Amino acid sequence: MTTAPQALLRDLFASAIDAAHPRQVLADHLPADRSGRAIVIGAGKAAAAMAEAIEKAWQGEISGLVVTRYEHGADCRKIEVVEAAHPVPDDAGERVARRVLEMVSGLSESDRVIFLLSGGGSSLLALPAEGISLQDKQAINKALLRSGATIGEMNCVRKHLSAIKGGRLAKACWPASVYTYAISDVPGDEATVIASGPTVADPTTSAEALAILARYGIDIPAHVRAWLQDPRSETVKPGDPVLSRSHFQLIARPQQSLDAAAERARAAGYTPLILGDLEGESREVAKVHAGIARQIVQYGQPIQPPCVILSGGETTVTVRGNGRGGRNAEFLLSLTESLKGLPGVYALAGDTDGIDGSEDNAGALMTPDSYARAAQLGLNARDELENNDGYGYFAALDSLIVTGPTRTNVNDFRAILIEKPAK
Repeated sequence: MTTAPQALLRDLFASAIDAAHPRQVLADHLPADRSGRAIVIGAGKAAAAMAEAIEKAWQGEISGLVVTRYEHGADCRKIEVVEAAHPVPDDAGERVARRVLEMVSGLSESDRVIFLLSGGGSSLLALPAEGISLQDKQAINKALLRSGATIGEMNCVRKHLSAIKGGRLAKACWPASVYTYAISDVPGDEATVIASGPTVADPTTSAEALAILARYGIDIPAHVRAWLQDPRSETVKPGDPVLSRSHFQLIARPQQSLDAAAERARAAGYTPLILGDLEGESREVAKVHAGIARQIVQYGQPIQPPCVILSGGETTVTVRGNGRGGRNAEFLLSLTESLKGLPGVYALAGDTDGIDGSEDNAGALMTPDSYARAAQLGLNARDELENNDGYGYFAALDSLIVTGPTRTNVNDFRAILIEKPAK
């Protein structure tokens, strides 16, 4: 029995999420000796689920505190879970960051800290640097989110405005041993970029942070500029002795999720083509995907249908309109506009954390008749794209994907399924 294209796309998405869930991946990476005492701290969209997995796997005494996004909590009994705002930080995130620093200050060489890190941790563990207010960070963060800046650029700025990121958390833990277990949500899986690298060295500089703000035309108050020009704003650099007892390990990365989806596609009789982690404007990345899909449909290149094009990574959206929708809805709307109902082509784009931007959907589905059905409803894909209203477009088609929080995060997932043409 063959699986309908829409159902298979949902299966691929579910496979990608499951492959990166803490309950599947964390225990295998913990040390063989789990009998000692450990202080557990954490930040990110997967932090509560990671804490829950630690509680089940650890045999010794544990206590601690983790912060996750609102509605991303889990049933933990020994580790306190606090919820805060993402992607723009709030007071709850600032308060818990102060508590985390207090918890790890004054430790000795015999102490062991387990740090559970995942995407979103940068906003959730928000402790402004000296002289910087939370309101300053909120305003700059909002401007960066609307600017089209990459995740690496945003995190460079965040690190230099923070009292906890860019290796500063590891510095606060010194001389205790720190074991960071991380789920990557960034292209290239760079430890320095995941949640702004609280326990690893940071090679970026305050001068680079200033240059990024200038590049995107983001106005900053005089006291913020003065801080970034102050040598104290520099992060912990490679080779610093305070990092000598800090250990970092990736437990899940986007590639694992793409591989899991590819395996599921093969089992269903579809050849997968993995493009990997991609960056760039969502609408432009969609045009590239559309070009590959057309080449497959028309010429059977680079692979023959039936097949599935898979990609991940984190695209960006430069907001110009007043519509609703995250980067996945934007990608899918641009794809719909580019393909204009190309027969046999279906697509799904979704965020593996279950939240596309700040909306209530994970993403959306496109079918060969989406473009025509929307036109019948008076919706023009190009106009909706100019208004950044991917959410409204696919809501009208009843094609939004709503999963609720998944409690993991390996960033975006995109799948374009191309059916074998009928004879």
